[in-house]
Amino acid sequence: MTDLFIKVKIQHEQQLPFALYCKPNSDRIVGLFQQNDHLYFLENFKETGFVFAPFDSVAIPYIPQLYSDVIVEKVGDLDFYFEKITASSTDDEAKNAFEDLVQKGVNAIKNSQFQKVVLSRKETVILNDFDLETVFKKLTQSYPTAFNYCFYHPKIGMWFGATPEQFLKINEKSIQTVALAGTQLVANSDKINWNEKEIQEQRLVTDFITAGLEGRVTDMIVSSPYSVKAGNLWHIKTDVTATAKSKKAIGEIISVLHPTSAVCGLPKENAKEFILENEQYDREYYSGFLGELNIDLASFRTKQSDLFVNLRCMKIVENTAELFIGCGITKDSIPADEFLETVNKSMTMKKCIL
Repeated sequence: MTDLFIKVKIQHEQQLPFALYCKPNSDRIVGLFQQNDHLYFLENFKETGFVFAPFDSVAIPYIPQLYSDVIVEKVGDLDFYFEKITASSTDDEAKNAFEDLVQKGVNAIKNSQFQKVVLSRKETVILNDFDLETVFKKLTQSYPTAFNYCFYHPKIGMWFGATPEQFLKINEKSIQTVALAGTQLVANSDKINWNEKEIQEQRLVTDFITAGLEGRVTDMIVSSPYSVKAGNLWHIKTDVTATAKSKKAIGEIISVLHPTSAVCGLPKENAKEFILENEQYDREYYSGFLGELNIDLASFRTKQSDLFVNLRCMKIVENTAELFIGCGITKDSIPADEFLETVNKSMTMKKCIL
């Protein structure tokens, strides 16, 4: 056990908050260890530290760099053997409930309540042998292009994730974000064909982002859509870069874009209202955002933020893992297919805990 994970073990035993993470394509793991158990909240997005924002709340927790210790280590040699995980027997009750929810969403779209909605469910998995260090290292080995993290606060709980989606990358007034949508399982061939439903879903995400940035940025550049692989899944991705008109605009941009249409829908307020009324469970921090705010903690360079959407994540509750999984719904969505998509996405976490 390295110094970093010894510190993680001690911190957890003392019930003190910490964030442990590895950025996409990075060879460094960063640990931020809070020196007290207070729950801090952002006031104006000018704070520095590690932010952990929920899906639906104006109160955004963070671990302040000012009251924390930082340890950075290189990713060590990783050589875990992964048994092939296949979908377990289907929970008919969960399947029927989610398909009913999707159909309700499709009906609402056809009735012009909104253009798109992202619907999700929670799945509980029994843990036989849970070890924080092993799970985190399995994540970094399995998903080197994702943002891999473990976040713990005694007043929030323990969360893990391997998210493929950047929320915002900020350097001074330069910002970068992505529109990510559409999902297909990786096959043996590198050729990928997208249907009109998936292309439209991704286009709606791109339009939401560019509309939110309009008037708050200059020099906006939007790439052509392209296919990108994240673990065992393909997605459609568009890159967006721009320059914020002012430093004050950064906080406005975060507020306008969160929650993104990739995790909520369009129009955002209508879709969000439908989610809160119909999902029948609390998303908590799933589909919120997380990451470094106003500082690169590995180099201590300030005025830089690296934030990600909290997807492909789970919460550890005693001897269980609660997996959060969702998919984008449009007028062409087929409920059975959408449930299968959530099953495929659940494999991201299951691969590292089963």
